[in-house]
Amino acid sequence: MFGQIASNYDRMNHLLSMNIDRYWRWRTVRKVAPSGDAPILDICSGTGDLAFAYCRKADKGTQVVAADFTREMLQIGEQKKDRRAIYQNVRFVEADAQHLPFEKDTFQIVSVSFGLRNIADTDRGLSEMARVCQPGGKVAVLEFSKPGWQPFKAFYGFYMNHILPRIGQFFAKNEEDAYNYLPESVSEFPDGQRLVDKMHENGLVDGRYYTLTGGIATLYVAEKPE
Repeated sequence: MFGQIASNYDRMNHLLSMNIDRYWRWRTVRKVAPSGDAPILDICSGTGDLAFAYCRKADKGTQVVAADFTREMLQIGEQKKDRRAIYQNVRFVEADAQHLPFEKDTFQIVSVSFGLRNIADTDRGLSEMARVCQPGGKVAVLEFSKPGWQPFKAFYGFYMNHILPRIGQFFAKNEEDAYNYLPESVSEFPDGQRLVDKMHENGLVDGRYYTLTGGIATLYVAEKPE
């Protein structure tokens, strides 16, 4: 499914979020800011937008690894990297988020944007993120969530379940029903304190969350114990 929508993935993200997804990533790299030259890892990176954002924010020479298991997404990310010299410190790696091919205690930040709910085993994904994070480092999860206040909650529900799938399917024209999958996966995924609890259960501490744009998205941050 992700391979089929790869060629339209960036355009659809910006269109369906009305470009607010750019702000969410901007906010993430400032709330969970890099420090020093230790490497950064972004998993489920897709075409690399959050990895590129970290590359722009990090010290010159800091390596940013963008890992994803969909080769078509990585190929587009490589094309984007080649268009700007500033991104030469971004390295794309084909990898399963449940079995990351990195040594433990490697990265100062391990991030994921809108991809944790796509990992078959959420706990396994969080456990792997914690494993490869340096002691004292941070794990950042940017994910869709469900607004809790009316009337915005009702409007958002109508948009996600009726408007977004139709627009997405019209432009993407993929065989799989990718843009029906999106609202279904968001509705089933734990958010708020429930996801913070999962981070704690998988080896992280001091978890907290920050709602963005009325609760459409939430940024979760936790640390790996020293």
